[in-house]
Amino acid sequence: IANDVKRWWHQVRGKEDPFMQVGQSNDRTQDDGTLDYVWSLKDINFDVKEGEVLGIIGKNGAGKSTLLKILSKITAPTQGRISIEGRVASLLEVGTGFHPELTGRENVFLNGTILGMNKAEVNSKLEEIVDFSGVAKYLDTPVKRYSSGMLVRLGFAVAAHLEPEILIVDEVLAVGDAEFQKKCVGKMKDVSGEGRTVLFVSHNMAAVRSLCNRAIYLEHGLLKNSGATDDIVNNYLLSNSQSNGMNYLSANQEKDCNEFHLSSANIALKSEERIILSSSFDVNFNFEFFQNMDVYFSILFLDFNEQVIFNFATPPKEIKKGKCVIDFEVPGHLLNDNEYFINLAICSKGKVLHVYNSILNFNVKETEERTIGWYGKWLGTVRPKLEYKINQ
Repeated sequence: IANDVKRWWHQVRGKEDPFMQVGQSNDRTQDDGTLDYVWSLKDINFDVKEGEVLGIIGKNGAGKSTLLKILSKITAPTQGRISIEGRVASLLEVGTGFHPELTGRENVFLNGTILGMNKAEVNSKLEEIVDFSGVAKYLDTPVKRYSSGMLVRLGFAVAAHLEPEILIVDEVLAVGDAEFQKKCVGKMKDVSGEGRTVLFVSHNMAAVRSLCNRAIYLEHGLLKNSGATDDIVNNYLLSNSQSNGMNYLSANQEKDCNEFHLSSANIALKSEERIILSSSFDVNFNFEFFQNMDVYFSILFLDFNEQVIFNFATPPKEIKKGKCVIDFEVPGHLLNDNEYFINLAICSKGKVLHVYNSILNFNVKETEERTIGWYGKWLGTVRPKLEYKINQ
């Protein structure tokens, strides 16, 4: 309390926060010796317009959930202020706003009351909520007996159908199955289409791209970037890549294991200066093995939606102690114009020994002359050149 009073006294006098040291960063991954205060969020400033769907992305611990709790007025900000116009419905954690001893039906009415709705208004929406959630059979069962998936289903159905002006949804959708996640994304699109605002936190970049027309990127509690969704998602994925180009630097690589070490990785082009649709190229990995081992290498290509494009694995082979180079040749006319990541795994006897995630990233560019009337972007992530015949 004493420290809060000191902070308040400095604030009213227009002074700097006395507990933030000069030059101190907000990086929680580094121990700078100042353990008294850790800022979950710092210097966050953004606006969300009516009817906008805003994606909020970042690594675990970046401050996304804390931001949503502040916006939902569950947690008060230590400094600064928030301004919200409209009724807010939030789904932040499994079972948020539910009383465990009450039934599903009673909790629907409880949530409606919290949102300022009367019994008749909630009754008019009850059938839609129950139908969407799929828990009709257990509607009169206390929610403490619900599974986490059932809680999320009912919680989202209540939050989305009680007509809030602002819908705030955290990563809890990950608890639901694929079919329910698809329903939720569709419902959020409907909500935004009705002119209501959605704030959406997710680690599913495909869902963020599909749903959001703008995004913000949080890192270590700071607002690192904001803008168009595709640009922000690409920036986020690139920042998580261990290499921001076609070369890999071993200095940035975590320690792999005691049996082997990856010293370098790169993409080698046959002739062109950059990868185009027709380019074939090699992906090279240079290892040093510290003992004889029977292993196989598995290479994985992913797009910027983190969807797997294809996977290839070598047959098992005994690798002798010493230096080893593994070279994968990727043929031309395989990948469509897009950005891609490469993962590499080393395995032995059905067991994964180590995975190098996003070790390389590269772009395939569309530069070849079009021979047909379509000049837009080709659909799909693969674009093979097929042999064909036309018979009349």
